[in-house]
Amino acid sequence: MKQVLSLSLLVAMSASTVFAQTPAAKAPAPAANAVAKAARQATPSADQFFPIEQVKPGMRAVGYTVFEGSEPRKFELQILGVMKGFPSPGQNAVLSKLLGEEFQHIGVFAGISGSPVYIDGKLLGAIAFGYPFAKDAIGGITPIQQMVEVFEQKQLEKGQPGNKPRPVSFSEIAFNENSTELKSFVERMNRPNSGAQAVSGPGNQMLAPLAAPLAITGVSPEVVARFAAQFQALGLNPVAGVAGAAEITEMKKADANTLKPGSTVVVSLVRGDFSISAAGTVTLRDGNRIYAFGHPWLSIGVADFPMLEGEVITVLANQNSSFKLVSPTATVGAISGDRSTGVYGELGVSARMVPVEINLQTSRGEHKNYKFEMVIDRFLTPVLTQMTVLATIGSTERTLGDSTLQIRNRIKVKDQPEIMLENRLSTSMNAPLAAALAISQPLNALLNSGFEGMTIEGVKLDITSRDARKRGSLDRLWINQTEVKRGEKLEIQAFARTESGAEFLERIPVQIPADAPLGQLQVIVSDGAALQASEPRTGFTPKSLAQLVRELNKLRKADRLYVRLARSETGAVINNEELPNLPPSVLATLGSDRTTGGYTLLRAVTVLEQELPPAEFVIAGQRTLTVNVVNN
Repeated sequence: MKQVLSLSLLVAMSASTVFAQTPAAKAPAPAANAVAKAARQATPSADQFFPIEQVKPGMRAVGYTVFEGSEPRKFELQILGVMKGFPSPGQNAVLSKLLGEEFQHIGVFAGISGSPVYIDGKLLGAIAFGYPFAKDAIGGITPIQQMVEVFEQKQLEKGQPGNKPRPVSFSEIAFNENSTELKSFVERMNRPNSGAQAVSGPGNQMLAPLAAPLAITGVSPEVVARFAAQFQALGLNPVAGVAGAAEITEMKKADANTLKPGSTVVVSLVRGDFSISAAGTVTLRDGNRIYAFGHPWLSIGVADFPMLEGEVITVLANQNSSFKLVSPTATVGAISGDRSTGVYGELGVSARMVPVEINLQTSRGEHKNYKFEMVIDRFLTPVLTQMTVLATIGSTERTLGDSTLQIRNRIKVKDQPEIMLENRLSTSMNAPLAAALAISQPLNALLNSGFEGMTIEGVKLDITSRDARKRGSLDRLWINQTEVKRGEKLEIQAFARTESGAEFLERIPVQIPADAPLGQLQVIVSDGAALQASEPRTGFTPKSLAQLVRELNKLRKADRLYVRLARSETGAVINNEELPNLPPSVLATLGSDRTTGGYTLLRAVTVLEQELPPAEFVIAGQRTLTVNVVNN
C-alpha cells in the first residue's frame, strides 16, 4: 500500500594510515603536577587559571590528551595570539600551534576537543577549534574561565516556556503512502551527503569547532551513510563499526583517576545491542563537576545524557580532519549542560534513558531480539529510532523487492494508558525505511508535545516480515436495501481486487443505531489512512497529555477497512471533541466577528463507525453509498 523510493546514499570517508603511537614520555613538573592538582581541586579559583590578559604571542604551553588507551599524554604548543570577539561578541579564543611530529601527520583532530592547555602550571583552557584541510596543526583554545562561567549561571528547567504544546497532525502519524512527511523524508534521505561540506569544505577557511567523533556499532555502514548528513549538520562525525558497544551496566563509583583532565569522556546516545556515542576530552574536574569539549556539542542547553569513560583505540589520519577511534567503557555520571563554551557533567548522577525492545520475526522464520536504551531528546530520539529500526530490519530483510512488514508498537508513558499502535506496510521499494518513519512519528508527537511530566518509560516493537507483497484496492460496494429502519441490520458487500487481478468479497453486517436520525445517511467504506485524513480534527493542539495519549490510541490502522455512517448536520469540533447538532445560537456565536480559532465547523456528523478485521492483504480505497432511515 505504501510505496517508498529506493535510496542509495554512500558516505565518502577517506581514511589514511593509522597513526602509530610512540611510547608515552613522562611529563615533567610543573605540567604533570597541574593535571593531578586539577583533578583533586575541590573548587576552582582564579589562582588555578592563567589569565587571558597575560597571554602573549610566542609563549610555550603544554596540553594533555589520550592518543591510545586511557592515559593522557603530554604535548607542547606555541601561542600565536588572542582572537578577541571569537567565536561571538564578548568571548575570546587563543590561537596556538600544536608542536611535535605526530601533529605534522594528523593535524588538529576530532576528539581532541577539551584537551586542557597549561601555561606555567595554570590552566589556560581547552583546545576546541581547527581549520579544515590545514597543513599546519593550528588550533583555537577556549579560555577555561568562559567554560566555567557559563555553567555557573542558573539553567532553565525542562518544560518551561519555550516548549509549549503544539498542533499535532494525525494524518501524518497515521502514515500513508502519499503523506507529505514521507515524501519529505525520502527526499532528505536521498539527498547527497553534503552536510560536512557546508561547514568544512575545501573553500571554507573559517576556524570551526572540531567535530566530535560519533562511534556507531551494531549499525551497518550503509545505514550510517543515510543519516550521516543529519549528524554532520549537528557537528558530529559518524564512524561506523570501530568501537565496542556501550553495555547497560551499573554506574561505576568515581575515584581520583575518574575523568581526570586530559582523559577521554564519552557521551552516550544509545547503549546496549546498539551503541552510538560521541567522544571528547576532559578539560577540568572540579570535585564531581566535569567541564569538557570547549565548544558546544549539540548546543541544546539543558541536557540529560549518560557520561562514560572511554579508551582510545588509535588516532586515524584523514585528509579533511583526523579523528580518534574511541570505545566507551564505564558509566560514571551524566551530562547536564551543553552550551556555547563546552559541556558540563556531574559524576555519580544517572541520566534518564528510554528502554527499547525490538522483536523481529524474519521472513525465514527466525526470531531476533534486541534490547537497548536511548536518550530522551525531542530532536535526537526520533532520528535514533529511525536508525535503529532501519538497522534491525535491514540486517536480515531485503530493502528492494516485494516485502510486507507487520508492526505492533507499544509506548508506555508514565501515569497514562499504554499507547498501542498497529501498522502493515506492503511494498516493493524499501519497506524498512517506511517502517522506520512510521514508528518514529508517534514518539516525535509525544516528545514535542511540551507537556510537563511527559516521561516515556519504554518502547516495545514487534515486527513480522514476509518476502511477499500483498496489496489490493477497494473496487465497489453493494447494499441489499436503500431504505432501513432504526435497529435494523444492513448488509454491505465490499468487492476488493488484488494486484494480480483476483477479486475478493467481504460481507459486512451493519446495525443501524436505534437512535439514528431519520433521513439520509452516508455509508462510507474506507481504509484507515484515507478516513484519518478526512477528519476535520486532523490538526489540533492537545489540551493535556491524557488527551494526546487518548487520540494516539484512537488512530485508525492504515491496512484495513472501516465502515462509517454519517449524516449531513451542522456541528463543531471543540477541544478535539465532536459536538453534533448544535443550536443555531451557538453556531452563530462561533461564527461571529468576536470569535476566532478554537473550533472547526462540521458539515457531517458520525452516527456509527466500526473497524473490520484485517484482510490477507493491505487494502486501500474509499467508496460511498447513501441509505434512507425511515420510521419503524
